[in-house]
Amino acid sequence: MDPIYLMNNVWIMICAVLVLLMQGGFILLEAGSTRMKNAGHIAGKTIFTVGIASLVFWAVGYGLIYGESNGIFGTTDFFFGDFETVIDGLAGSIDFFFQLAFAAIALTIAFGGFAERAKLSAYIIFAVLFSAFVYPVVAHWIWGDGWLGGLGKQDFAGSTVVHLTGAMAALAATIILKPRIGKYNKDGSSNDLAGHNQVYTALGVLILWVGWFGFNAGSTLGVDDAFFGYVALNTQLAAAAGAVAALFIAWMATGKSDVPTMLNGALAGLVAITASCAFVAPWAAVVIGLIGGLIVFFSMKFFDKAKIDDPIFALSVHGVAGVWGTISTGFFATPELAEMNGGLAGLFYGGGFTQLGVQTIGVVSSGLYAFVISFIILYAMKAVMKGIRVTEEEEIIGLDMSEHGSYGYPESMPSKKAGA
Repeated sequence: MDPIYLMNNVWIMICAVLVLLMQGGFILLEAGSTRMKNAGHIAGKTIFTVGIASLVFWAVGYGLIYGESNGIFGTTDFFFGDFETVIDGLAGSIDFFFQLAFAAIALTIAFGGFAERAKLSAYIIFAVLFSAFVYPVVAHWIWGDGWLGGLGKQDFAGSTVVHLTGAMAALAATIILKPRIGKYNKDGSSNDLAGHNQVYTALGVLILWVGWFGFNAGSTLGVDDAFFGYVALNTQLAAAAGAVAALFIAWMATGKSDVPTMLNGALAGLVAITASCAFVAPWAAVVIGLIGGLIVFFSMKFFDKAKIDDPIFALSVHGVAGVWGTISTGFFATPELAEMNGGLAGLFYGGGFTQLGVQTIGVVSSGLYAFVISFIILYAMKAVMKGIRVTEEEEIIGLDMSEHGSYGYPESMPSKKAGA
């Protein structure tokens, strides 16, 4: 057997595991960014929704993305399981596992809009419907044989497909669920419902940062030309620039070097470079990450003033940074890299407005689809289920106890004494 074929498969399997491990980063990031009374719930729901996403992706998701196309979605390869299939130079099962890990990340991002107020049953039902009808359609448009891919849409590892899609679903959720109790006052001012553990949040970001090399560098789908190293370099530079830019803009604007803002800046740099990591020069990766770190700060302030309660900052980190990252290729894509990866050069390299226009069409169409379909699904769920938000009493107690019957930190939470 060809040794390059074996090396490619080993590399992508390792990258798939790295992407799956990012769920651990999300557990720590989300739990640390929310209150102690919901920590166990957030950790637990992440695990079972990854399970749901895996089963749905096996049954229909993979086929809807990569099956024979009608331009909108795939129509074959459901209940995937042909061990003899070779796809993009990889064993079919390994390609399947790699793509599954991406689908699970998009769902986890979407659940940022549910945090601290949604019923467990809402997570379960939405996980099934999002994994079947939202993510696969956008992914097919761009990564399958869909219409956006036909236009030449550049999204190497998923700024649009994964991050923007998840963020738009999160936006629909937070609009329908409305803000958490105590978040906003009658005069419109905001209260800081601070997360309970910044160390968890920081460790979560570091795990995500490391996992992102599976996300971006793994999307080369091979090792034979070592291009994955170049992609990894751009990824590292953008994340670093995002972290530094966010720290300094927060320091300048507020007088304090806010830790959550810095952490979100690193993530915004990672999200922004995800689309363009294979299309741009290293200096451009620094600029893309730096701008991502700056805009995430202002975006967080904007959504808070608009009374859109986003505890995990999914809309800013994954949505706004995802838009910027996708559009950035229309500015910074070099002729050589664009040609190598099936696109056109960006505006700053003499490519004109063509690729920039395609990127903009991709952002608008994909974002609108993800938002509208997610909103319809959640609105219907709310009507059928007589609400998808826990009661006021349950929210005050915390979802650990009201949904699961035990606290994630039982020794630190109030409890009834024996005989009381």
